[in-house]
Amino acid sequence: MDFLIASAARALAAGDPLAALNHVALRDDAPALALRGIAMAQLGDLARARTLLRGAARAFGPQAAVPRARCVVAEAEIALAARDLGNPDKSLEAARATLQAHGDLVNAAHALHLAARRQLLLGRLDDADRTLAGIEPASLPWASRAIHDLIVAGIAMRRQAAGMARAALSRAERAAGEAGIAALVTEVRSAAQAMDAPVARRIGRDGERPLLLDEVEALLASGALVVDGCRHALRRADACVALTSRPVLFALVRALAQGWPHDVDRETLIVQAFRTRYFDDTHRARLRVEMGRLRAAVRGLASVSATRHGYLLTPGGGRDVAVLAPAAGDVDPEQGALLAFLADGEGWSSSALALVMGTSQRTLQRALDALAAAGRVQAYGQGRARRWMLPPVPGFTTSLLLPAILPGQ
Repeated sequence: MDFLIASAARALAAGDPLAALNHVALRDDAPALALRGIAMAQLGDLARARTLLRGAARAFGPQAAVPRARCVVAEAEIALAARDLGNPDKSLEAARATLQAHGDLVNAAHALHLAARRQLLLGRLDDADRTLAGIEPASLPWASRAIHDLIVAGIAMRRQAAGMARAALSRAERAAGEAGIAALVTEVRSAAQAMDAPVARRIGRDGERPLLLDEVEALLASGALVVDGCRHALRRADACVALTSRPVLFALVRALAQGWPHDVDRETLIVQAFRTRYFDDTHRARLRVEMGRLRAAVRGLASVSATRHGYLLTPGGGRDVAVLAPAAGDVDPEQGALLAFLADGEGWSSSALALVMGTSQRTLQRALDALAAAGRVQAYGQGRARRWMLPPVPGFTTSLLLPAILPGQ
């Protein structure tokens, strides 16, 4: 590797893409194309970066297995940054195996990190755990260790394990500081700020208050019966009843939980569950039917009994009852999930969002249009290049973390 290529590689490893371009901007050989592609990715021009990396892979030729594999890994990271999640894992796994077989353990680990990050975005937390189990972070450079712990923290946050998430972020902060890469430090700080922001509200008869992730974790571990408005489920430490597809039952159990330990009159239940201000005997009959379905759904966690004026929720074992709601106001579960994915600050295509949410693109588009009409999301681009994101917050910018993949020593 000549001096200019080596200098560009070191600049990319230090998070300085402009310095790297100063060394290789006028060169068209394969290593220079690969480095230019990574530099353009770090600068945010993902389309140009992908073109350069594909050109580099062709220029290396079939005999240069390791450089070609590095280009595949770099292109996979660009796809991840662009939220292009539809690509299969086979090409990335083949590249990882090639790098592993040739002793390039750092880039092989980076390929596993990319696979774990994709699995995390798709909600496949157990798969992400198994992928990370194949990596020994202590043997990696500081930048790779920081990425590893960021993924661990992301998995812990999804599982509402605040203690584990904070420990992982602490390790990531130290590793990022040791690496000295500004983008990486910013990424870790952004994740730490998310840990210190309210993630939900607890609603009771005496009002409501915001909860941090640590407080949500403690509440779920306390054994209380939790009516979770964030995930539309009835939860206890050892059990969960999902009611996402049964909105009437969820509205009923939430109304009963907010009225606990007292009963809730039938008129209030009809208004909240059936969304009508005018009702008659047919609504009361329907309420009896839905209450029967609710009893069957929550059996083992709580009981629902009729009283003179309405219905009463009684948690099993004399437990406490709590109601959780989204921190930013009540939204339906589909819109809440959308906002959660868009909160990472990246631009998402509707096809990628439909993939991670397990719904059709047409249904997803209707939800996006509703959120856009309310001013909660915004779109840019046209046609297949159209991307969705949250409105930017004044004074803050989003960072794109694309660690350099060195072309060789």
